[in-house]
Amino acid sequence: MSEPPRPLEDNAPAKKWYLVQVKPNGYKRAQENLARQHFDVFCPVIEKGQKRKKKFQSQLSPLFPGYLFVSFDSQEPKWRTINSTYGVSRLVNLNANEPSSVPTPLMSELMARCDSEGRLLPPSKLKVGDTIRVIRGPFADFVSTIEMITPDQRMWVLLDIMGRKTRVGMSGNDLLGT
Repeated sequence: MSEPPRPLEDNAPAKKWYLVQVKPNGYKRAQENLARQHFDVFCPVIEKGQKRKKKFQSQLSPLFPGYLFVSFDSQEPKWRTINSTYGVSRLVNLNANEPSSVPTPLMSELMARCDSEGRLLPPSKLKVGDTIRVIRGPFADFVSTIEMITPDQRMWVLLDIMGRKTRVGMSGNDLLGT
């Protein structure tokens, strides 16, 4: 598979990115087939914790379920093959003649927040008072506020557990700023 796209640089020509709806469980197939056709593909993922067999396991899930991004020049007719690519349901377009592009600043920011494999990274600077969402562990999907940060970057948050505020220490890698 081709190397993931990198964040757009200020002096680089602006690439146009478009939204593609994939078939159910068709991410891998769509990515492989689009890359084989020489399209740049970007599917940001987030690590989520799920309970399986009484243990919590991390699993990568798409940040935007059912969608991925593809880059191409809309002036070339080659983009029309995307709708007939295995794993792809359709190219999202708001007008009938050509697909609608995703704003370049939005794509630049999204790519800058991801590592080379497309994993969404936690904000580099979480601070006291920030609203966060727990993304891994037994408290996955809890939303809270950072109460304190220790010198070793351990985050202390107040979680509402059974009607009581409970102070819990967590790694910054388990939190996502909202």
